[in-house]
Parts: sequence; structure tokens; C-alpha cells
Amino acid sequence: MNLKNFAGFCRGLSSIFIFFFCMLVLSIYICHAYAKEDRIADVVEAAGAAIVNIKTEEIARSDLEEDRKAPFTKRFMESDLEEEVNENYGSGVVINPNGIIVTNEHLISKAINIRVKFLNGKEYDAYVMGSDPEFDIALLKIADKTEFPYLKVNRKKPVRVGERAIVIGNPYGLSNSVSVGVVSALGRNLRIDNKVYVNLIQTDAAINPGNSGGVLMDIDGNPIGIVTAIYSEGKGIGFAIPIEDVMNMLSEFLDVNVKRPIFGLFIEKKTGENDNFFYVHRIIPNSPADRLGIKAGDRIIEINNRKIKEGIKLYKTLRALARQDKVRLKIMRGQRPFIVEADVKDINEYRPTPLDEGLCDIRVSDIKGYPRLKYKIKQRDGVVITKVYKGGLADKSGLRDGDIIIKINNFLISNKDDFETYMMEGLKRNYILYQVKRRDNIFYLPVKLDTLL
Repeated sequence: MNLKNFAGFCRGLSSIFIFFFCMLVLSIYICHAYAKEDRIADVVEAAGAAIVNIKTEEIARSDLEEDRKAPFTKRFMESDLEEEVNENYGSGVVINPNGIIVTNEHLISKAINIRVKFLNGKEYDAYVMGSDPEFDIALLKIADKTEFPYLKVNRKKPVRVGERAIVIGNPYGLSNSVSVGVVSALGRNLRIDNKVYVNLIQTDAAINPGNSGGVLMDIDGNPIGIVTAIYSEGKGIGFAIPIEDVMNMLSEFLDVNVKRPIFGLFIEKKTGENDNFFYVHRIIPNSPADRLGIKAGDRIIEINNRKIKEGIKLYKTLRALARQDKVRLKIMRGQRPFIVEADVKDINEYRPTPLDEGLCDIRVSDIKGYPRLKYKIKQRDGVVITKVYKGGLADKSGLRDGDIIIKINNFLISNKDDFETYMMEGLKRNYILYQVKRRDNIFYLPVKLDTLL
């Protein structure tokens, strides 16, 4: 073989080698791609058992003008039950083998009944352990002592933009639906339906109504967020609450020593022409706020020299203040600014007394003596409402004189001491659900306390 032929032979051999090498690389790439898709299927199969379908029932409010003038409990009690109860559907994630579920607060905020359904078809009653309307997070507990499948939260590395993301939830009631995309952005702040969300994870994985409360996972099956919001003005854009914020809330509500600090104000976040502020609606008598001279109609524009921003989280701010010695508020009354300073110890130790009148604008009594005779009550357990203050929290919720509170957050009430105990527990949870007896009818009534500072 001459040199020329040998060179041609080498070139041919080299081409064959390059061809087979390219085919090998392509095969490895294809196998890797299929392995990734198989990985997604494995993740979904493993996680699906811990994703639940949540069904809630809430009392419907009529749109008729004449009905709006009456308490909705009246309409509920005097109308056909089927026409006065709405059903809502959403998703939830079991994050503890004892049946602790994380979901969205907006799903359960007005719920009078909560049912959760697993992929295997089993259903259970659930109750609210705690809620945070500002973060749109709620913790539920299944009313059963069985151990349940759950998702472990153990991811150590930070979430990165561009990494693969998986969403599992129940859009439109279609249980355990899966969508895949990427993490599109981090730290998103936005306003949706007059509610401000901060520090959200953005994803292009398909999110639809009913996905709320579902899980956002990484490619390894680690939860990285809880689905919370759909951006109606754009397609293919959804958001989730970082799992770290969720776990911080969980640890707080499981800590029996944590108390919710109460300054004594009912407020509303508002936006003016040039600034944001907390508008004071009502003052609890003899509270730290009352003793400092704050009045209804005042506007809080700064807390500890920090201006109120649109996305400020009230309870997170309170928890941060609880670790300090003083709280300094800058307040506007009309056009006049002034400063008040409060001892944080006073705020942490304060509890509205009496709790029924100070907080809920009602007066309750043990079922005995004159109240028992006046309202012709046969049962002995519970507390009876003897006065509802006009325009107060209870009045707006629809409670009446003579109503009997049987339970608070699923805890049976035997007397006024129990009422005080479980109301304080409800304050910690930021959630109060009364079970009320009116004559021969029993119904549930949620009481919102999310504007209490």
C-alpha cells in the first residue's frame, strides 16, 4: 500500500470514528433527556400521595340589595340550606405525617366546613391550625390520628432562575394534575385583586383556578414553594410562596410558647397620594394604644423610623418588634404629625380584658341564673351572648343576643373560662370559627381578626 492509499484509508477510518463518536454522544444526550423525563414521572409518582384536594363550604352572601341589609346568618337560617352554601375547591400539601396540611388562606378564610381528599380516594375532615392572610398561608390539621404520606422539606441549595419546576395540584377540581416549566424569576412583588404579595417565586408551569395551595417542586422532588396566585393579565405566569416562609410559619404555630402581640388597634393598609399608611378604625379600650392616646381616624405612617411600604407584612413586623425594647410610631392626625413610644414588654403582656367585650364587642355569660331563664336555655355547656354592641365585630359577623357559642375552632366550650382560653388560642392562630346554636339550629360562623395590630 502506497502512502497515498494509506492516507485515504486513515481519512476513511477517521470519518467512521467521528460518525460513531457523534452517534454515541447523541445517544447519551437522548438517554439523558429521557432519563430527565423519567425523573419527572418518578417525582410525580412519589409526591402525588401527599397532595390533597380541598373542598370548603361557606355561607353565601346574596347580591340582592334588600338581603344585604340583613345579617347573613339570618339569611342562612331562614333560607333553604342548598341555596345558601357555596363550595370552593383548591389544593393542599401534607408536610407532616400527623396530617398537617399547608394551603392558601383565601381558600379557608370563610369556610364553615373543610374536607380533604387524597389520591387514593380517602376523605377526612380538617380544621384550621393557623392562618396568615398577608402571606396567604393557612395550616390545616386532619381530624384523624392516622399517619399520612407527606412531603419532606429538605432542600439545602437556593432556588435558581431557569431551573426545572413541577407543579402538582387540582385545577378545576381535576385531582393531581401535573404541569412542568421553569423558575422564571425570584423575589417578585405584585398586586392582585387589591392584595399585595411579596417575595414570590414566578414560574411558567401552567397554573389554573384550583391549583391554589398546590406544590411547586424542583426536579429532585423537593418542595420549593406553595402555589398562591394567578396573574390574570398574562398567560403562562403563576406564582408561589417560598417554602422557607411556609416552614417559618409552621414552626411558629407549633410552638406553644408563642403569643401574638396585641397593641390594641384595628387597622387597614391604605395608599394616599404620596405615601402608604395604616388607617386606625377602632381602638380597644384600656389597650396600650388607648393608653398612649391613639384615636380612631389616626394614620400610622412610620414604625421605628421606617416608612410604611405597600408590601409591608404586619405580623412579620410585629414579630420583629417583639425582640426590641421600644416601638416608636409616627402618626398623622389630620395634618398634624406626632410621635408615640410604647414599651414592647407592655404590648407582649397585654391581653384584652374582658376578652368578649374588648375584642369582639359582645358580652357572654355562663349558662345559668338569669341568662338561662331569659333565653329559655335547656343545655348547660357553652356560653350565651347577652349583648351585641352595634357596629362591632360580632354585629358585622351576624351574631345576636341569645346565641349560644358551643365551640371555638372545634374546641367544646363549657363555660366563660373556656371561652377566654380558646379565644386566646384563636388569637395566636389568627383564626376564629364559632359553632353557634340559635334556637334549634346550629351553624358555623368565621370571625376575621386579620386587621388587629
